[in-house]
Parts: sequence; C-alpha cells; structure tokens
Amino acid sequence: MSHPSAWQTHRQYAATAAHWTADRWSKESDRRRTLRATRKPLVRDARAALAQAQATDPQKVTSLVHRAERELATAKRRVPDPMWLFASKAALVTAATGYVGLPLVPGRVWMWAAVAVSVAVAGAVLWAVLHRPAASPIEPTAEERDLLKRLQPEHWREHAEQRGLAGTLTGRPRLTESGIVVAVRLDGQWTATKLRGCEDHIRALLGARTGLRFQIKAGKQGGWAELTLRTRSAADGDDLLWAPERRSLGIDTVTGEHVTVPLGERLLIAGRSGAGKSVASRPLLFDASEGDTNALVIIDLKRVEGRLWDHRARVASTPEEVIAVVDELEAEMHDRLNVLPKGQDTWGPTLDRPRITVVVDEGAEVVTAADKVPFPEEDGDGKTKVRTRSALPGLESIARMGRAACIDLWWMTQKPTIGDGVPKQIAPQISTSICLAVRTPAEARVVLGEDAQAKGWNADELPAPGVALIRDGKRGPDPVKVRYMDKAVVIALPDQPIWSRTTTPTATGTAPTLTLVKPTAAPVVAAVDGTDARILDAIETAAAPVRQKDLAESTGLSKGTVSKAVKRLTDTGHITRRPDGGLTADKAA
Repeated sequence: MSHPSAWQTHRQYAATAAHWTADRWSKESDRRRTLRATRKPLVRDARAALAQAQATDPQKVTSLVHRAERELATAKRRVPDPMWLFASKAALVTAATGYVGLPLVPGRVWMWAAVAVSVAVAGAVLWAVLHRPAASPIEPTAEERDLLKRLQPEHWREHAEQRGLAGTLTGRPRLTESGIVVAVRLDGQWTATKLRGCEDHIRALLGARTGLRFQIKAGKQGGWAELTLRTRSAADGDDLLWAPERRSLGIDTVTGEHVTVPLGERLLIAGRSGAGKSVASRPLLFDASEGDTNALVIIDLKRVEGRLWDHRARVASTPEEVIAVVDELEAEMHDRLNVLPKGQDTWGPTLDRPRITVVVDEGAEVVTAADKVPFPEEDGDGKTKVRTRSALPGLESIARMGRAACIDLWWMTQKPTIGDGVPKQIAPQISTSICLAVRTPAEARVVLGEDAQAKGWNADELPAPGVALIRDGKRGPDPVKVRYMDKAVVIALPDQPIWSRTTTPTATGTAPTLTLVKPTAAPVVAAVDGTDARILDAIETAAAPVRQKDLAESTGLSKGTVSKAVKRLTDTGHITRRPDGGLTADKAA
C-alpha cells in the first residue's frame, strides 16, 4: 500500500472511531444528565432531613442523626458525575494504574506519560464533540417556553402548596416531538391516580390553556409519576389523506409510526356522533374487502355507510335482511367447523371460502330493530304461522365461535353505555378496541376496559374528529390520527365479488364459490349441502311422502331447523309439498 493511500485509510478509521466515540459520549452524557436531574432533589431533601435530625438530637443520643447521615451518603452516591468529570477521572485512573503496575519504569517517564494520556483523552473527547453530527434541536413555541419555565423544580416548589400540591416536586422537563414530558416525585400519600385527580390544580399552577391535553401515568419507579403535556403531535405535517400506497389506519402522534390493524381481529369501534367513526373505519373496510380471499358483510340499518360499499360488500339494510344474512353466516360457520381438519385450530381462507368480516354499524340500533321480527313459517300440517325472530343470538354465536371459522365480527356503536350498545355476550370476545372521542369516562371504560383511565386511556379527553386510541394488548395509550377516506374515493373503488351461500358449489361439492349477487330471469336449481342435504336424503329414501314433523324425529334436527330447510328446498324446486302436507323429492332436480 502506498504512503498516501495508507494515510487515507488511517484517516477513515480515525473518522469512524471519532463518530462512534461522539455517539457514545452523547448517549452517556444524556443518561447522566437525566439521572442527575431526577436524583439531585433527593440529595437536597436528605440534607434537609439531616439538618432537622441534628437540631432534634444535637448530642447524637439516638440513632436519628446517624441514619440521616447514611441516607445522605446513599443519595450522594446515586448522583452520577457529569460526563466531563467522569472522563477526566477515567484518564487519571488509567495513568495511575499503569504507574503502579510497572514500577521498574522511571517515575519521570510515568509522570510525562500520565500527562500525555490525559491530554490525548481530553483532545479526543473535545474533537469528537466538536465534529459530531449536529442534532436538529426542537425549537419551543412561546407557549412551550412558558410551560417549561413553570415546570422547573424551583417554580413548582414555590407554588405547589398554595395549589394543593404540597408533597410533589417536578424533575427537569424536556421537550419532545409529542410535547413536554416531566417526571413528578410523589411524597407521603400521593399516587399517580391521586395526582390525576388534581389535573385542574396542575393546570392552574402552570397557567395552561383549558384545551391543552394532559396525560398523567405511573412513573418507571415507585414514588414517581410522569406528566405529559400534549403541546404538539408527531403526526403534524404528514399527509393523512388515504391512498392505496398509504393504507395504514393512521399515524401515532407520539412516535410518528404508521399504525395498522391486521385482519382476523374482533373489533369494537366506538365514538360519539361527529368523532369520525365512519371515516376511521373506511381504511379497515377497504382491507376487509380487498383481495380474492376476503369478503365483507355490512349490517347497516341507517343505509348510509353500507350504500357506499354495496359494490364491494353484502349489505343488509332491513331487519328481514339482517335475519337472513345472519342465518347464512351462522350456517356457513357451522359448515366450516364441521369440515375443519383434525388438529387445525382455524379455517384457512381460500378462493371458495374466504375470510368473512361482518361489520355491524351502530350495534345498538341493530339490537333494537332486528328483534322480534315477524317471519311466516309453515308447520308440519302445511299451515302458515308467524313467529318472531331476533338477530342477536346469531351474532353472539358468530362472536364466540366465528374466529375458528375465519368469520370475524366488528361491532360499531355511538352509545356503548346505553342498553345493549355492546351486548354482554359480545363484549368479552373483543380483542381490539378502537375508541374515538366519547362523552364520558364511563363510556371510555366500557370500550377500553375498567382500568383504562388508571393507565392513561382517557378517550373522553380526545379531540374530535379523527383522533383515536387503539387498545390491542400491545400498544400504549398514544393517540392516533386516523386517515381520511372520502366518500367519492370509496365509490370509485373497483367492484369486488359479493359473498352469498346461495351460489354454485365447486367440484368438491362442499364449498360455495364467490359470485356477484344479481337478479336472474329464472330461479337456478343448485346443489345442496349441510342440513339441506340431510333433509333431502331423508325424503328421497322414504317409501312414501314424509310429513314435516316426522323429519324432525328421523333426522334428529330441531323443528325450526327442519322448517327453514324445507322452505329452502321447496323454493329451489328440490322437493314438492302435496295437498295433504306430505313432502316428496323432485327426482329431476
């Protein structure tokens, strides 16, 4: 290697080492600065306690003074040296260790060696600091500058008692991408929960505006809380308009990361009127209806959101349609579970039998309107009678068992605390909750859990519209700005096949294929499977016409199941009802 190239290589190695040293220096310096800010107040308190003990027991008759001295010494040991002092001590210790370890070397040599090592270490550190990449500081706004001043320990200590916050003390606040964060030391009977109840006192002490959102949660160690003032958002400046290349649900306002909710979860989506619940759900509905192995079913009695998706989803908008589609979904679920391979926990979506996402828009309205719906049915004697039916039992069954059959229920509501806003059989099955702004803490607890507020999930304090909390067991209580998907964008989406059980089976004879549901000129006689096949087989093997009530005994099925199956087979032309009420199979069909 030539002399110039060798020199260039050494310079590159030196620059790399310098950058690495600067990075380590910066991280360690920040760590030590944070620890000093939080632990120096403990030293001041220990000194005050020692002074009080000496005044109480000047002759040191009791162990009060000795205990206070030990506590002061412990508090001092826990305060680390500044980085520059630590580096200087390390250099001197290194030189002294070498001097002691090699006594045969003349003392004058070691003296100059120690000086040289100290100068070299100090020069390397200084060079690394001067040449490290400049960090882009966060420039505080005028509001943030005022709040940072009032959050300083000196200002807090002076005004805490008159605001009812005696026994609390702040550390050094820091400005982040998502606002101001400060640790608060809690003495005596103070807890993070009690401090949260004094938010109005904190707001008055800081002179903060009423609309500024606070977040108070337990600190990283006992006796501390963490106060966050959401003066800014990490999502500021991001394009929140939905597009195929931007398919996340939204952006975390604290970390700035893109937040997604995968298919296969049982969701609860809640928010008061105007909070943006429908808009927030549209990116999710797109994912649930996109692809060859995904199908979407929407139950929407308001006929607003469902109408936007009727070219990509099966939509039920009347109580009768709701009953019918729930019957189909329940039958499909049981069929899948009956043929689920041994040892397999969940159904794998296929082209013939895709993943089905069932969305109930405004669940409270569905529970009320799709209850006691009159349905005419024929009894065993051929007479027609009317009985009432409800969609709720079928939806509860789908919530409990649908996951194994790859049929997922999403429940949406504006009124989670009124009536059956979230039915008691469905609520425990929810795996992910998406909560936009709600009116009361009670509504937030219903959606996010009873421990929501204690852990910082304050959905009643969210701004509206378009900001949500997502609790899935993995995320923290960081607000998410959801993407905006316009109605025109939904309408312009390409058509997708509409799921229905009344379709032509595949060559296997068991799994129905997805086809668009369109009216036909004449009824198509389709093959049957499942319960209908058992009823048809019982009629075909009988030597004489069979009465409907006898089918229930011979097949072991309930009367209601037999009645529905007979009606379907009659409508499709597979069987015929004689004038005397007997049922016969149409061999041609």
